[in-house]
Amino acid sequence: MDRTEANSGTRAVPERLRIDEAALDVWLAANVAGFAGPLTLSQFKGGQSNPTYRLDTPTRSYVLRRKPPGKLLPGAHAVEREARVMAALGSTGFPVPAVLATCDEAGVIGTPFFVMELVEGRIVWDATFPGLDPAARAAHFDAMNATIARLHSVDPEAIGLADYGRASGFVERQVARWGKQYETDVEAGRSAVMDRVLAWLRDHQPADRGESRIVHGDFRCDNMIFDAERPAVRAVLDWELSTLGDPAADFVYHLMMYRMPAGLFTGLKGLNLAELGIPSEDDYVAAYCQRTGRSALPYRDYLVVFVTFRLAAICHGIRGRLARGSASSAHAEATAALVEPLAELAWAEAQRARL
Repeated sequence: MDRTEANSGTRAVPERLRIDEAALDVWLAANVAGFAGPLTLSQFKGGQSNPTYRLDTPTRSYVLRRKPPGKLLPGAHAVEREARVMAALGSTGFPVPAVLATCDEAGVIGTPFFVMELVEGRIVWDATFPGLDPAARAAHFDAMNATIARLHSVDPEAIGLADYGRASGFVERQVARWGKQYETDVEAGRSAVMDRVLAWLRDHQPADRGESRIVHGDFRCDNMIFDAERPAVRAVLDWELSTLGDPAADFVYHLMMYRMPAGLFTGLKGLNLAELGIPSEDDYVAAYCQRTGRSALPYRDYLVVFVTFRLAAICHGIRGRLARGSASSAHAEATAALVEPLAELAWAEAQRARL
């Protein structure tokens, strides 16, 4: 799957995800300052979980993010949490779209939703940052590194997010959560290699370090909007998996691009990084550690296995949504097919891990 082609731009809203535009227009006029229709809707191609729409009016454009219709797993698709963390981080100047209004009721368009500003710029769907020269590529990697380091330097309590998640036992809880979600999603079926990796994770859990910060949960180049002219992150998107947790785990998820083969999600493995201008994994880790005041990244090998399993579990959940008829992306089937390749990659990392 060409991720850039599959995810760039918008498409007509499919029948299952259509919105009552008249009802939405009335709600927006009452709740979004300066809104004036008429309103035109389209759906962004990217995004596997919460359907995201572009709202165009004669004078301004907006973005709407909603829970999908249909049967949902408990606790999933929490758009109200996304709106809350974005609003709190926005108050610090961290690059997120401004949240303009939220609706917790299903009566307007069928599910809860929130509306945010449309941030102009570019989304990069390939971690090689095609089309850039080596110096520009290196600068974009440095911008990503600085942005996640800045996120992990925010004090949750200082911005009203002390209760956004539990402050301890993050990795243990995450293994339990994603293991349970995988094992109980009966419509998606089971995978022998997923079972093997999950057993390894349960048997090798490290001691809790007790460090807690706001974690994004899906920090990748394609969940950022970059400035169109310079190497700067204008907005970080897709906060569905955010919570309080171990920042090392969040950063290692971002590092997965180094361990994945080229062509798998945003993989860099096997490429000549120096020729491309991309820092090595160790240099990228060193830059993050320097920015966050660390001497090293703790239990990296275990976390690599966990975050790779978690991504496989997310794809497994998409497989389940396909079976239940609630998948929101046009390319959900291709993503669901990545469960076994990702699980095999996680198992290979487990075999190499030095704990």
